[in-house]
Amino acid sequence: MSFLRYVVVSVVGTLLRLVPWPGKTGLMEIGHPDRDSPVLVTGNFRLTVERVRRSLRGVDAYLLVANSRGINVWCSATGGLLTNHDVLSALKTSGIEERVDHRQVIMPQLAATGVEGRTLEKKSGWKVVWGPVYAHDLPAFLRSGLAKGAEMHQVRFPWTQRLEMAAFWAFPISLVSALITALLWRQALVPGVLVVWVLALALYMFFPLYGRWLGPGARGSGVILGVLVVLWLVAMLVLVGYTYALGQLTWGAMARWGVLTFVVLVVMGIDFLGSTPLYKSGLQEDRLLEVVLENERCRGVGYCQQVCPRGCYEVDRDGHTARIARAERCVQCGACIVQCPFDALHFETPEGGVVTPDTIRRFKLNLMGKRVEK
Repeated sequence: MSFLRYVVVSVVGTLLRLVPWPGKTGLMEIGHPDRDSPVLVTGNFRLTVERVRRSLRGVDAYLLVANSRGINVWCSATGGLLTNHDVLSALKTSGIEERVDHRQVIMPQLAATGVEGRTLEKKSGWKVVWGPVYAHDLPAFLRSGLAKGAEMHQVRFPWTQRLEMAAFWAFPISLVSALITALLWRQALVPGVLVVWVLALALYMFFPLYGRWLGPGARGSGVILGVLVVLWLVAMLVLVGYTYALGQLTWGAMARWGVLTFVVLVVMGIDFLGSTPLYKSGLQEDRLLEVVLENERCRGVGYCQQVCPRGCYEVDRDGHTARIARAERCVQCGACIVQCPFDALHFETPEGGVVTPDTIRRFKLNLMGKRVEK
């Protein structure tokens, strides 16, 4: 039954990912935890909770589900919907303090954009440890004594995640396509839905073929535009053959197919970079910002390296210094800025203006990519 529930939640959560899906908050027991068992935190997006629970099979632990408003951890933390207050509330009201003898809580790394570790520690008395990016790495992380290898720090875009993103886009677009074609062009209803799914799968599953040429800003947008044009031309060639085989090849039919495929690709491609974990949304102003490290403030404690999802930092612990070794990978998430205890990092605008750490901590990104007070 638990496996069936996991499958249902995974399918529904993937297809309807645009819609918040809040689950129950509070404390969950995984296995048979005791007073020394680890305490882990996640958000209350149902799909996330189920995946964390499944990843922890065979582990004795406590899972504390904080209120992320039914949205995944990275998006809710970045948007100010999963904050210090939400985690603090979960720690203080769940009864976990009476269940364990230690005061160490494992936070999901991607929550570092919105949950300030130092502030949470001061207000709660719990020591914050940043866990791995992906839930499936949690057992290895726990077995290693809470040591994270480089692969646990960084986001990736494997075929499973690309398949989910293809379904995430194809499902709502195919519903709209089906509705329109059912009213205006009934004979294209089924093939129209198939076209939407094939285009979505092609765009995401072929990512390794063109992803190497992507980059931030205009370069990435230019590559995506080229990919969309190629997909549109290939789709039109296939549709010409399809309509010819049916004996329905007319200029009117091809014009309708051309408009349908064009609109579908535009909708899926307009923020393709933001649909990946590897690049900043091309629609958000923050993509133009650059993280700047003030060397005289840096003490090399390594919080930046611990929470960066793209492996941008290298830390010399003996020399007590850090450096941004791979700045081209930065997705401007701001996690390093939020977590730095010495305010040694800030954003800089193309005009040379400074966006201070306090501003990043106080103002979070809304759905339009604008920073608003939370």
